[in-house]
Amino acid sequence: MVFQVERLSMLRALHDHPEFSEKFMALLVARNIDLEEDLCDQLFDQSERRLARVLLKLARLRKYEVVPDVTRPTLSHETLAEMVGTTRSRITHFMNKFRKMGLIDYKGEYL
Repeated sequence: MVFQVERLSMLRALHDHPEFSEKFMALLVARNIDLEEDLCDQLFDQSERRLARVLLKLARLRKYEVVPDVTRPTLSHETLAEMVGTTRSRITHFMNKFRKMGLIDYKGEYL
């Protein structure tokens, strides 16, 4: 879910509620760390590792969904390839490798 909060309301909440402020700042720091790690992955790591990282993030997102009954969009190998920065055929190769290793369980070309 995405919410839009007015700037003054957010500043007031951060000022008036120290516990909320701490949690919000921790979230921002964690998000920044994730973005930096993603950038490093894109620049320096192999595509197999980037795919594993994307799959782990997707699994975490689905684990903590606020509304569990929402229909999830399916991700094709082409979409994963765009996310990872490689080709669809490489994604298919890695997904088959992950499945043979018992790391993932899915049927067909979509997650």
